[in-house]
Amino acid sequence: MTQAERLAFLIKYLISENNELKSFHIPVEEKARKRLLRSLMNIRPPKPVTKDFLNIQDEYLQREKTEKGIISLADIPFMKSGFYLWQGDITRLSVDAVVNAANSAMLGCFVPCHGCIDNAIHSAAGIELRLECSRIMGKKLSMEEDSMEKEHSMKKQKTEELTGKAKITQAYNLPCRYVLHTVGPIIYGKITKRDCNLLSECYRSCLELAAEYQLKSIAFCCISTGEFHFPNETAAKIAIQTVKDYQEKNPSDMEVIFNVFKDCDYKIYKQLLG
Repeated sequence: MTQAERLAFLIKYLISENNELKSFHIPVEEKARKRLLRSLMNIRPPKPVTKDFLNIQDEYLQREKTEKGIISLADIPFMKSGFYLWQGDITRLSVDAVVNAANSAMLGCFVPCHGCIDNAIHSAAGIELRLECSRIMGKKLSMEEDSMEKEHSMKKQKTEELTGKAKITQAYNLPCRYVLHTVGPIIYGKITKRDCNLLSECYRSCLELAAEYQLKSIAFCCISTGEFHFPNETAAKIAIQTVKDYQEKNPSDMEVIFNVFKDCDYKIYKQLLG
């Protein structure tokens, strides 16, 4: 099966699941088809899926991953202060874990092709990631999924994730090994001391979880600075200081990468890391 044939199969399968989309016109142009597939994956609830779909989806996403290019630690400049700084798509990083700035539902972003990192990570990982997140959060949608959950060893909480906490999942079709999902504070007006403490707790929770799983490298995104409106420079200072404080109290050989996407964040981190 070619990549174009895989793409067509995945689109037709996802449309066939939804009666409201069965008369939907599938575009001819490849770029539009890729965008449609991502949109269909984004809006799909965490429900059972066939093995054929997963196999073809994984083959498709693995090929897409290779074409995008994989970035290893050796490709990233090492900063004087003992950290790595890299600007680019976090879904390309081949590290032990990448950090996802999740929402409290912990199921990924349901807005088609949204620009948030939560959407990017779930889209590149595949629908298995939402299924695992659903099992962790204890949100049962069918008898079949209930049977899957009974066999799942991880604790289920059945409530929304608290701000500052973190969960770990497999990474599926991402080049990293794991994804650490954390919910950052949402800023509605002036930032408060509590907001700063909660953001610091996000970084600390991820580091503690990475240490628990004996991970040797972790890539942080700019938690809460996008859709959650935390001021970029203040967030960067909190991120760097929290990691430094943690490393002083818990010496290890864990490598920390600060991953940024915007030029403004790259300038901020470069100046702070010096």
